[in-house]
Amino acid sequence: MDKGSEGERLVDVTVKERFLDCWDAYFPGAELPIVLSYTDEELPADRARPRERAHCLICSLAPVLHGTTRRFDVNTIRCGGARRYLGFEQEMQPTFPHFLSCGIPGDLEGERYKRSPELVERYLESQPLFEAPGRTIVFKRWDSLSKDDSPEIVIFFASPDVLSGLFTLANFGEVDPQAVIAPFGSGCSSIVYHPYQELLSDHPRAVLGMFDVSARPCVPPDVLTFAIPWPKFTMMVSQMDESFLITDSWDEVRSRI
Repeated sequence: MDKGSEGERLVDVTVKERFLDCWDAYFPGAELPIVLSYTDEELPADRARPRERAHCLICSLAPVLHGTTRRFDVNTIRCGGARRYLGFEQEMQPTFPHFLSCGIPGDLEGERYKRSPELVERYLESQPLFEAPGRTIVFKRWDSLSKDDSPEIVIFFASPDVLSGLFTLANFGEVDPQAVIAPFGSGCSSIVYHPYQELLSDHPRAVLGMFDVSARPCVPPDVLTFAIPWPKFTMMVSQMDESFLITDSWDEVRSRI
């Protein structure tokens, strides 16, 4: 399975409507996902203001969950980490290894997410560099998709019961028990960087995320993210009606969503 051309990713209206019907039937009342795509075009969207007050990209996505389409570029993302994980910048501040670990006494408070700066450096070296395939990244809610959109990643902000359904569906057609991964990283890396690396792979996996302590205040306490590369997502949708979702076991879970 590969990323496919932009033409192959254009939204088929029947896919959009099929998912809406299945989502309403099997996950009644659950929040619709959002999708992201990169582009060089000036699309109708709410353009984030240059380095707007909200520091974390995840906080800036709140309007998208309520139906507002938003676009960001290198000039409108305040967080340096987000600019890197969204592919708009390649370099990190020299002090970043200390920031992510123990800090610098009297100068920089560390987040203590890694034990030492050396460990951070080794971690960064293990992560492939990512260059944004467009000048702008656009986020929109599923029901706002049009036939001209070319979604690349589908992102759910979901509760444990919804996550259990998405996780099981992601594994439904797979032999590999690692069809879902939960890599360490920032909130934005879990919905953009890591899923995009999967999109570029031969066999894309879903990414469970939003474990970033710094990003947690931007989402409700019972919500994590589940980001799915487009080819895998369309396969999951095609299998919904033959999966566990039609069983009594799922009915018990569905009744409390």
